[in-house]
Amino acid sequence: MAKPADTKTAGRKPVAAKPTRSAAETEKIRAALAARRDELRTEYDQTLSEITELQRDRLTDSAGDDQADTGTKTFEREQEISLANSILERITQVERALERLDEGNYGWCEKCATPIPVERLAAFPSATLCVTCKQLEERR
Repeated sequence: MAKPADTKTAGRKPVAAKPTRSAAETEKIRAALAARRDELRTEYDQTLSEITELQRDRLTDSAGDDQADTGTKTFEREQEISLANSILERITQVERALERLDEGNYGWCEKCATPIPVERLAAFPSATLCVTCKQLEERR
């Protein structure tokens, strides 16, 4: 009698063994990611400072505002907050990439465990998915 196929491995493509990076390569990647994180933190701090200053200006300059002025100021404030949140999300992505580097998982797709192309990592160093898995995720 034939054995049933293992459902965990059926249909999966074989995954290549993860090659190890040299210590120099790892440190080069770590330095680049840390530099990017520091740039983003500086940008985030500047954005928060600008938002605080603009809020102060808006509070002192709101006398005589009509509904349109109030709506415009609210819309601008929401855009500024959205920008700050976007920067914060990018900081989180870079920090996660640094964690993955420490764990030895950096450069490998989280879904299919295949290597993420070097070109993708060069363009988006905090990528966690290969191009194929990212395209599938975006279609959903």
